[in-house]
Amino acid sequence: MSTGDGHSQTRSVNAASQWQQATAALMKDGQLVQPSGLAAAVRDAVRPAGVDITIYLVDREQRTLRPLPVANKPTPEPVPIGASMAGRAFMTIAPVLATGGDARVWMPIVDGTERLGVADVLLPETLSASDPQVVDGLKVFTVLIGHLIVSKLAYGDSLRRVRHSEPMSVAGELLWRMLPPLTFATANLVLAAVIEPCYRVGGDAFDYAVDDDTARLSIFDAVGHDLNATITATLTLAATRAARIQGLDLPAIAKAADQALASQFDDLRYTTAVLAELDLGQGGLRYLNAGHPATILLRRGKVVAALDDARRVPLGLADPSDEVAEHSLEPGDRLLFHTDGITDARDADREPFGVGRLVDLAERHAAAGLPAPETLRRLSHAVIEHQDGALLDDATLMIVEWAPRAGESATP
Repeated sequence: MSTGDGHSQTRSVNAASQWQQATAALMKDGQLVQPSGLAAAVRDAVRPAGVDITIYLVDREQRTLRPLPVANKPTPEPVPIGASMAGRAFMTIAPVLATGGDARVWMPIVDGTERLGVADVLLPETLSASDPQVVDGLKVFTVLIGHLIVSKLAYGDSLRRVRHSEPMSVAGELLWRMLPPLTFATANLVLAAVIEPCYRVGGDAFDYAVDDDTARLSIFDAVGHDLNATITATLTLAATRAARIQGLDLPAIAKAADQALASQFDDLRYTTAVLAELDLGQGGLRYLNAGHPATILLRRGKVVAALDDARRVPLGLADPSDEVAEHSLEPGDRLLFHTDGITDARDADREPFGVGRLVDLAERHAAAGLPAPETLRRLSHAVIEHQDGALLDDATLMIVEWAPRAGESATP
């Protein structure tokens, strides 16, 4: 073995040890740290290794990465996702080395598979971003950062405040607290959702639960566009979730929502929806459609079907139907659920975005091999741009990919 090889191995061993010590320090300090002190705790944990880390969180609209402030340290400017190395790390869910050397690397920050932001990591001369040991240690460390961010969200407002580029409406605050994370993945499933306008959302919602060999999926669009629509949507969400947890089947879940809505309101309240179950072992899909736009099925980058069977009236309007439709997926298939705010979005000439444009963009992004969460982010932005940045109705998308090892595309 050459002296150079021995020196390189020694540096790698030292790097692994330094990241282990930094991770242990952050785990210990993270137990008692306030949400507003998390960025400083991260910096304190890596300081003995000569490393400097700045945390950037993605804003609600997923257009900009916004820095977490640290006391007595200048706060950097926000970074646009679409035109930066930081944004590339976020979009591809992969480390990005800065040009001109190996002393700086942008690392995606995730909680499981939920994209939260990126870490801007400055390394000392003793550590190199091209050293696999350094990158592996940094991956583990940033995963811990992601877990701490999510665990601290419930205990303060500072982390949420950083993610807001404008004030959140009362309706938006109510609904966002009810929704599950925007992204989830397991070995053979990736699920991602997006909802706009994110600060003024009204009656749209989505939900999911993945247990054992079944993924239970739903998307909702409550009548109206104001706070009353949000209340209708959250009641629908709670009713279907409670019935699902009891183990009821799809028709019974729909009837539970019918009863909940009819019993609580004197005026006419209803919610269109798709309720579905996906067998993660065999790819069997079971669903019912309660007055909602059809789910789009993409296979090998092309739309092959609009799943529109087993129709009943919207939830809240009692329907005796127990019909459930079935469809078999093939490995690699993607399901695209959406509300009518997507296809009905109109430009200055009153031309709707339309199913055709949605299908075309979905096919293009699928062919490009983008991760499902990034495909969805770009689709939602295309809808907003079509309507000159100001949606007049809620617009929600949810994409579900079923494929062997699908989850690997959603992790760093």
